Amino acid sequence: MENQPKLNSSKEVIAFLAESFPQCFCIEGEAKPLKIGIFQDIVERVPAESQISKTRLRSALRLYTSSWRYLHGIKAGAKRVDLDGNACGELDEQHVEHARKQLEEAKARVQAHRAQQRVRKAENGETDSEPRKPRKAASRATPSADAPRKPRDNAKKSATPRSAKPAAAPLKPVTDTSALHAGQPIKVKAGQNAMDATVLEVSKEGVRVQLASGMAMIVRAEHLQF
Repeated sequence: MENQPKLNSSKEVIAFLAESFPQCFCIEGEAKPLKIGIFQDIVERVPAESQISKTRLRSALRLYTSSWRYLHGIKAGAKRVDLDGNACGELDEQHVEHARKQLEEAKARVQAHRAQQRVRKAENGETDSEPRKPRKAASRATPSADAPRKPRDNAKKSATPRSAKPAAAPLKPVTDTSALHAGQPIKVKAGQNAMDATVLEVSKEGVRVQLASGMAMIVRAEHLQF
């Protein structure tokens, strides 16, 4: 193993651990909860002159245990496993709750990042929707010159009037942010859509709003509507 190159990334280390200890680590599917103190067990089982440094091993374990598939496996009734896949006790309730919060926060960060991308696209005049392809005109059958024409009915048919629905009031763009106040409902333009939001604060940088998803962000006035 002395001639083997060092593993320089956490993903490479995780792949090495999954190959060396397949009953404990995996690179696909829901991961099993690891035994507390698994780091020291790995150090004892892997030779000192191996491809993995202790610093890289710690980083790899942090990446592995913070992944969504690992956090999904931290649930009530699940058992921790050692390097050989042997059960090492059930998870504590506080560990299960901590993993649940970590997973929720990670998903919220992803949603916030996607919302910010939509706002940036709207600021640059980009849209998520692809342009629609023009429809082909339906071919009309040309009547034969010898075919008899049907007489036109000149009598006007009485059309039953439909009750018109009242049109929704059009949204107005925000031109003066000083008219806004905290707690005021507002719309945030994102491409062709407008998301519901609530004003949190008005500052020089822009208007800080909170979306219905709970994410808070600063938006410029031209992307706000009443």
